[in-house]
Amino acid sequence: MHPGNFHPGAFPRGARHHFDLEFEAAGVPIQLPVLLIRGAAPGRTLVVTAAVHGDEYEGVRTILELASDLDPAVMTGDALLLPVVNPAAFWAGTRTSPLDGLNLARVFLGRPDGSPSEAIAYWLDQAIFPHSDLYVDLHSAGLHLMMPTLAGYYMADEPSRRAAFAFGAPVIWAHPDMPPGRTLSAIYARGKAGIYVEARGGARIHPEDLAIYRRGMFNLLRLLEILDGVPDAPPCRYHLLGGGNLDHSLVSSHDGFLLSEVRVLDRVTAGQNLGSVVNLHGECLQRIPAPTAGIVVLTREYPVVRAGDPLYFLTGLYEA
Repeated sequence: MHPGNFHPGAFPRGARHHFDLEFEAAGVPIQLPVLLIRGAAPGRTLVVTAAVHGDEYEGVRTILELASDLDPAVMTGDALLLPVVNPAAFWAGTRTSPLDGLNLARVFLGRPDGSPSEAIAYWLDQAIFPHSDLYVDLHSAGLHLMMPTLAGYYMADEPSRRAAFAFGAPVIWAHPDMPPGRTLSAIYARGKAGIYVEARGGARIHPEDLAIYRRGMFNLLRLLEILDGVPDAPPCRYHLLGGGNLDHSLVSSHDGFLLSEVRVLDRVTAGQNLGSVVNLHGECLQRIPAPTAGIVVLTREYPVVRAGDPLYFLTGLYEA
C-alpha cells in the first residue's frame, strides 16, 4: 500500500491487520512494516515506532510482542505500530542508513523527492503521525553507547509530561526545547503529544528493559483509555532536566582506546575527569574533564574510539 492511500478507518474494527507501506525514494524501493490493531469500539490511537536507528532492538521486540498480545475485542481505540521504520539501517545493524548516510532522527519533516531517509521521514509525518493521539518513539543507546532506561519529553507540553510519567521508566528526562529534525519535533509541530524512550542498548535486549518497555506500553494504552484500568507506574528515581541533543556530546579528539572513569547516572563535579583516551602504548592522548557539574546520562561503552566519536553527555536535575 502506498502511504498516501493509508487510512486506519479503511480497516475493519475488532481485528489485527498487517501490511507494508511501499514507495520509492531516489530509485530505491522502501517497505515499512505496519501492525494495526483496531479495537472493537472507537477511541483514541496510540502510535509507536521503533528502529529509527538500525542498531536499536528493544523497541522492535516490544512492538512485535505487543501486537501479538493485544486483544482487539477489549480495546476502545487503536494501536498503530511500526516495528522498523529504517529498514536498510536495521538490516545493516547501523545507526545511520547505508543508502544515504543520513541519520533518520535528524531529517524530519523530510522531503517526498529526497533521499531514502528524507522520504521515510516525510511519509511518517504525512501518513502516520496525523492519526496519533499519543506518539512513542522507542530507542536505545545502540551498539556503542550506554544510557539509563528513561522516558524523555518536552517540558512545555503537559500531555507529554503526563505520558512520560505514566510510562513508568526509572528515569525521566525533561527537555526545555526540542531541536528540529526529530520525530518529536514533527509531532509537536502538529500539536500532538509524544515521548521517546531509551534503554542501555549494546546489541542486547536486557530482560529488565524489555519488562519496562512492555509495562510502559500497557500503561499508555490505559492512559488513553484504549484498555481498561489505570497506569501502573512506579515513581521515577531521577527526574532530569536539560537539553537532550546528543549531537553536543563530549567527543574524542583522537583515535584510541577509552579508559572510562564514570558510569551512567554518576554525579560529577566541574573539572572531574570522566575518562581518558590512550594509544596502544598506554600514553594519554586526551583527558575528558566535565565542563560543568551534572549527571552522566550517556557513556561510550565500546572502548575503541575514532576522532569525533561521542564519549559522554551530562545533564542536570529537575528542580520543581
